[in-house]
Amino acid sequence: MSMVSLKTLLSHVLSGSATNSGDAEKEARYSLRKDSCDLELEAGLDSTGVQSSSREMRSFKVVYARILSDAIIGLSDGLTVPFALTAGLSTLEDTKVVVFGGLAELIAGAISMGLGGYLAAKSEEESYRATLKQTREQTVTDLSSAAAIISDLLAPYDIPSTIVADLTAYLSASPNLDSFLMTFYHTLPKPSESRALNCALTIGLSYFVGGFVPLLPYFFVGPHDALFALRWSISIMIVFLFIFGYGKTCVVSGWRGAQNVRSGLIGGVQMVLVGGIAAGSAMALVKAFQALGS
Repeated sequence: MSMVSLKTLLSHVLSGSATNSGDAEKEARYSLRKDSCDLELEAGLDSTGVQSSSREMRSFKVVYARILSDAIIGLSDGLTVPFALTAGLSTLEDTKVVVFGGLAELIAGAISMGLGGYLAAKSEEESYRATLKQTREQTVTDLSSAAAIISDLLAPYDIPSTIVADLTAYLSASPNLDSFLMTFYHTLPKPSESRALNCALTIGLSYFVGGFVPLLPYFFVGPHDALFALRWSISIMIVFLFIFGYGKTCVVSGWRGAQNVRSGLIGGVQMVLVGGIAAGSAMALVKAFQALGS
């Protein structure tokens, strides 16, 4: 039995092309008996360790999506929190205070964000191992419950009962039952060994890069020109926040088409509003503290 055959059967059933259940069942039975090794090849579980190009492409997409997600998390905080801090400190009109305070926040924030990402990734790994252990124990001690799970997974697709029975019997006896349940029942992909380190570095560096952008103008002004640098910082951040919001939205929805462009523009404006509200709130708080102190 092959996963290709199963996918072909499901596509026939879901698309309505399998109107003749008798013919569909015969065709599926023939396909299921054609090559039992296809399951291992398609799932990337071949005993020789050889992976297909399609699986490599899927693995690349998963890794790329995770790195992109981590980068968005780091940039989202980096473009708002340090910007709000530097804007608030600018009201003190001391450029050194803004630069030193901004750098201290950037370093501490990048370390904190990176450690948070590292611990989160480690928790995912521990959760995967614990679930895999429970699944293996279940398949050894209570095979009937695993068979029931397989039947429940296939039930929504209106597959003929005889085909479901064949699939359930094959998978129940397969050494790859654990992997099947982890993928299709628990929906937990196997985490990469370097996931935690990559997550920490991506989030931490993204936070630092995003937070360093609003701090740049303060390096090129005099010691008492913090408010002048703030104007440049605000201008730069409006552009960067809009670009980031637009790109973040279009990465998910797509780049082409009027609807995607409209969604990107909305995402860019929302990001500018969020950063503006954060910066304005920080400036108001600093002014309030100054008033209380005087």
